[in-house]
Amino acid sequence: MENLKREDLTRFKFLSKIEVSPDGRTCGFVLHTADEEENKYSSNIYLWDDIEGTRQLTASDSEGSFIWKGMDRILFPSLRDKSDKEKKDKGYPLTSFYEISTKGGEAKKAFQLYLDVSKIEHIKDGKYLLLGSFDRRLGDVHGLDEKKMEEKIEAIKKENEYQVLDEIPYWTDGGDYTNKKRTRCYIFDSSTEQLTPITDEFTNVDSVSLNPSKDRALLVTSSYTDKMSSCNQLYQLDLASETCEKISPISDFNYYYADYIDDRIIFVGTDMQAYGVNENPRIFVTEDEGLTYVRIAEPDLSLWSSVNSDCRYGESRSFKVANGHLYFLSTSEYNCHLYRVSLDGNVEQMSIQDGSVDDFDVFDDSIVFIGMRDLYLQELYRLDHQEHRLTSFNDWVVQDRKLSTPMVLSFNNGETSLTGWILKPVDYDKNRKYPGILHIHGGPKTVFGGVFHHEMQLWANQGYFVFYLNPRGSDGYGNIFSDIRGKYGHIDYEDIMQFTDKVLETCPSIDRENLGVTGGSYGGYMTNWIIGHTKRFKAAVSQRSISNWFSFFGTSDIGYYFAADQVGATPWKDYSALWDNSPLKYADQVETPTLFIHSEKDYRCWIPEGLQMYTALKYHGVDSKMVIFKNESHGLSRGGRPQGRMRRLKEITDWFDRHLKK
Repeated sequence: MENLKREDLTRFKFLSKIEVSPDGRTCGFVLHTADEEENKYSSNIYLWDDIEGTRQLTASDSEGSFIWKGMDRILFPSLRDKSDKEKKDKGYPLTSFYEISTKGGEAKKAFQLYLDVSKIEHIKDGKYLLLGSFDRRLGDVHGLDEKKMEEKIEAIKKENEYQVLDEIPYWTDGGDYTNKKRTRCYIFDSSTEQLTPITDEFTNVDSVSLNPSKDRALLVTSSYTDKMSSCNQLYQLDLASETCEKISPISDFNYYYADYIDDRIIFVGTDMQAYGVNENPRIFVTEDEGLTYVRIAEPDLSLWSSVNSDCRYGESRSFKVANGHLYFLSTSEYNCHLYRVSLDGNVEQMSIQDGSVDDFDVFDDSIVFIGMRDLYLQELYRLDHQEHRLTSFNDWVVQDRKLSTPMVLSFNNGETSLTGWILKPVDYDKNRKYPGILHIHGGPKTVFGGVFHHEMQLWANQGYFVFYLNPRGSDGYGNIFSDIRGKYGHIDYEDIMQFTDKVLETCPSIDRENLGVTGGSYGGYMTNWIIGHTKRFKAAVSQRSISNWFSFFGTSDIGYYFAADQVGATPWKDYSALWDNSPLKYADQVETPTLFIHSEKDYRCWIPEGLQMYTALKYHGVDSKMVIFKNESHGLSRGGRPQGRMRRLKEITDWFDRHLKK
């Protein structure tokens, strides 16, 4: 067996967007591979069935999503024509859709729109329900002739020399300025090429769900002109009249999801009153067309997957109504399972093995899902009382590469039970001493678990002990555990330091004089905090971090509500709390050599967060370095372009090697 390498990232296969055909016989999904040379991801549609097994359906490397249109036809967006690609390069809001038969043959262009479509649902015949991006500067342009379209695009190019802001948030992570840009709902008739906007130009549509008869749809929306609220609304769309009616059963509420179940509406959300913006949602069902409702379940868990891994890519779902139940993903402790709840509130766990269910679909009594099990990367599974693995795209990783099996370390910090893991170096020799790396997850409301994590396995292959924990603030253990509002850098810091002590007691082969610490986002915040409060780490790598709650409040796409909620203060109310909880305040105490990694288009933790901390360390004479990745976002480590991800891993490993392996 060979050591795991950085470049193995380009051989991994990532699965997403699982959809079962209307007759339940065939499962479609998208397979993604990192292409380092072209610095992109190649994405193609694959099929699986009982007769032929797995087979590839498309091969243009540009199909990231699809829907079924009938039993044996698939509709998908793609850029295949040279002229379409040229228009997109010029800035046209253009989406082209193709149809292909699952029985074979070439894909044929079905229609195209002057609209950047993010979601499509087939209503009937040639009618579709769409979500698409609307730029108020450009206006509605579908149906314009080529000359007028060119004029519009040229006018926008001139306006791109400046930017007018009159609302918050004004940008979104990894994207661009979003001022007066919205995701709108449309109805499109492909036979007449008529595109009809349903929602207004100031309303964002977060999700849409069609009822089984396809004559109504539910829209989760947020409308604003100055400041977007952390609450949203639920609307019902009558597809015959093409009109919307507000039906929000609960006011001042954050709706995560809504759908039809039998003749009622089931919805998921929270009022955020007890535990703030990170409060776990509850499940409700209406009793009479949305006028009254009852709560049917309160799992005290997040209803999605928050299990960390750097080996995923593409779209996935967290909810689906089927068989009179709501099926949903939920993270419990350090595993994500598939559950379902009935209308009487009975919750059942459907998936069996530990790990992470990343995406799923349901047809009658059959469940298929994309999952990570043990040290296996994503594969396709079928669930029928037992889990059956259907694909083997990534078997070579376990069969041909040296991997370190995570060792669970559980302990109590006072009355709080905590769980962490240790990866021993591959080819471990108990008579040797090894450097160690403490890795802190983001969020903070996410979790580490036992699933495959490329960068940590890479470091274990480079001769490091790697250890990681779910401190208080993490997901999976209930609202009380995850609620660290006003306590950032305090109880979580205590947990992390206590864990480090336990790891060193458990593994005497770790050289306690050569310890490193790293993390991204919240993990970057904690890395910044740790180096200002202890000198026990010989090197640090702070990634996409927060260093100053004041600047985060005013620049992050979520800053104005997230900082106020999590710190419990604003620059005008208890401003000392913002500064006292900012790692920058303690930067003059830092002696730890630190590498800062930040992305230029990270608007979640904007680049000044890293620059401020980097400047402070340089000012005080601390060995430090900053690496900035252009045209990358907050999610560089997970979904960034391949060349950036490869260089990031090199920079981190080289920094630790330089300081911990002298």
